[in-house]
Amino acid sequence: MPAETQLDTGLVPAAEKVRILAAEHAAEADRTGTLSPDVIDALRAAGFARHFVARSWGGTEGTFAELTRAVLTLGEACAATAWCASLSAYSARFTGHLPAPGHQEVWGTGPDPVIATALMPGGRAVPDGDGWRLTGRWAYVSGIDFADRVLVCATVPGGPDGGDGPPPMRFFALPRAVCTVERTWDNVGMRATGSHTVSVDGVAVPGHLSFDRADMLAGRSPDSDVAAHHVPFQAVGGLTFIAPVVGAAAGALAASAATMSGRRRNPTNELLLVRASGRIDAARHLVEENAEVLDERRFTPEHMARNERNATFAAELCTDAVGLLVRAAGTGGLGESSPLQRLWRDVTSAAGHIALQYDTAARKNYSAVLLGAAGA
Repeated sequence: MPAETQLDTGLVPAAEKVRILAAEHAAEADRTGTLSPDVIDALRAAGFARHFVARSWGGTEGTFAELTRAVLTLGEACAATAWCASLSAYSARFTGHLPAPGHQEVWGTGPDPVIATALMPGGRAVPDGDGWRLTGRWAYVSGIDFADRVLVCATVPGGPDGGDGPPPMRFFALPRAVCTVERTWDNVGMRATGSHTVSVDGVAVPGHLSFDRADMLAGRSPDSDVAAHHVPFQAVGGLTFIAPVVGAAAGALAASAATMSGRRRNPTNELLLVRASGRIDAARHLVEENAEVLDERRFTPEHMARNERNATFAAELCTDAVGLLVRAAGTGGLGESSPLQRLWRDVTSAAGHIALQYDTAARKNYSAVLLGAAGA
């Protein structure tokens, strides 16, 4: 696939407007555990859901760099808003792996349906005529409260005869209406992401609303010529999840600085603020580097492993930074009305995502870059 055209879709200035709105609603969203309808409408209007959708369906075929900048901007005001915006864009990218009739069904009436995704397998599907019969339960499906469709992963029959390998897996694109939602999300942070549990029992899924998970992992999209639909999953790594975290850490820096006046401004607290700022800037550079690798299509093992390392290390930097900021702000920064305490909880919670843990992939893959393959 050719390198992505560096076309400005207008997402970044649109995100700035959403950021202002999200800031007004952030405290209420944190309290109620759901994004404001006004914020949800603004995210859709800004173009996050259509960012990776083909232009032939009304999408914008945007770049990873532009999306990353927009998500960073939102994160400064509300990490949950940024998280849902990021996932709506990347979920559409995954959905691009569907066969052509699936594209028609999902985007035939417009490029802006919001899709929520469960990446981890949580069910089983069996062949049923030309399609599938799916049963399963999937936890942590962010944005399900306002999603139009849900993309879930399940095992299917097959695999090596008598072998010990994992069973094959497929993704299935379901209408939100056929799913049951269990309101299980009660995390101390990222409360408004609505990352609840989804289940279905024996639902029929047409063949054109399913694709092989192996194609998504490898970056193969037979019925799409959109460059972003031909990116190996490893290369994307944790970018989906780390951009909201870095944006929130930058917001926490601003919130902490706003608490420092009078006796709170002293050499000790100034030093804590400066140390935190360095960590946040470093994390931002790593995240932006990851997006650049994707847009320039540098899908070597070294670059893909470094992207994984960058995302996990950026999460570590951000959690360290917000810890310093809380120390600098003191008790005044931890009041219920303070944005700092909310952003601190959000960064701490989001950085615990499995995609941002060293042992998920980064340790093994990047150590092989540094040391060679184990046993070699």
